[in-house]
Amino acid sequence: MPQNPVSELTVEQSIPGVLTARLSGDWNKRTAGIPGDRVGQALKDTPGIRALEFDTRGLGRWDSRLVAQIRHWNLECQSAQVEFRPTGLPDGVQDLLRLASAVPESADARRTGPQSGFLARVGTAALTARSEGLVFFTFLGEIAQALTALLRGRAQFRFQDFLLVLQETGPNALGIVALINFLIGLILAFVGATSLAQFGASIYVADMVAIGTVREMGCIMTAIILCGRTGAAFAARLGTMKVNEEIAALTTFGISPVEFLVLPRMLALVAMMPLLVVFADLISISGGLFVSVSLLDVTSTEYLSRTISAIKLKSFLLGISKGAFFGFLVAYTGCLYGMQCGRNAEAVGRATTQAVVAGITAIIAADGVFAVISNALGI
Repeated sequence: MPQNPVSELTVEQSIPGVLTARLSGDWNKRTAGIPGDRVGQALKDTPGIRALEFDTRGLGRWDSRLVAQIRHWNLECQSAQVEFRPTGLPDGVQDLLRLASAVPESADARRTGPQSGFLARVGTAALTARSEGLVFFTFLGEIAQALTALLRGRAQFRFQDFLLVLQETGPNALGIVALINFLIGLILAFVGATSLAQFGASIYVADMVAIGTVREMGCIMTAIILCGRTGAAFAARLGTMKVNEEIAALTTFGISPVEFLVLPRMLALVAMMPLLVVFADLISISGGLFVSVSLLDVTSTEYLSRTISAIKLKSFLLGISKGAFFGFLVAYTGCLYGMQCGRNAEAVGRATTQAVVAGITAIIAADGVFAVISNALGI
């Protein structure tokens, strides 16, 4: 049986202050055993060492195992502030060492350590939630300060920007709002017709569509549509400005980014959402009217009469109020994640996704709170 090749290493101080590592034999994955870290031990135990050099005249076959070991000794020399002299190494080893040093190690390339315990993970999550909550309320306070400055006539606010955002969030969104809410009205009417027709109460489809649209579906669907359309656009635009350092430039010139960029978007969406909700309600009711007239034995006059009698003023105002608040949530999440965006293209995409997810979650959660409050107040 042939024996596996053996690696040999001798470390000595050939001249004062210079440590010489003599490598011989084969240094590859088939080697029977790699000598212990004598070089690192010699660097620690020998005083006055200024440099480390190599003698590889007796070196046989080698592979990446040798390169990794040499790289390790190079790092130890850097820690001990000892000069590393690779001139005695084979040319291939020197080339690989230069390549290894050309690009710094990625933060996520190294193998992670053991997973933290349950309590450690809970503590980390609590600290993360605390920092995110601090950012949330800090941004809310900055918006309140900007609004106060606007009311006092001292905000760095351009009315032209407000009108431009008003156009983008309102009239430009009418098409998609109309399409989605018309389909929602169709769906509500189909669901009602299937159940109520069994009892000969098809006329009450108008009541169900009207109440469901005015109180809930109109404002919720419009807010979700604008969250995916306008909130994402806010996050992407502000995030791109952050990447291009335009926001930093505004700060350098003494212009408040919150007053100049966030406040017009916030006010425009809050002002436009109630009007969009009214438009969505009308479109959704017209979708129910189309189903009732087409499939049910209900005339348009009867449908509209039942709709008007079913809608109460408090229900209508509730939907409008919810729409304005949902508009604030959409603008707030979009601007927050846009302003907190990192400085690369990936961060812009991540901020846009987070803005949409957070906005939709906030809308659904807020609607649940509104439902509880409305029930308690008897609205």
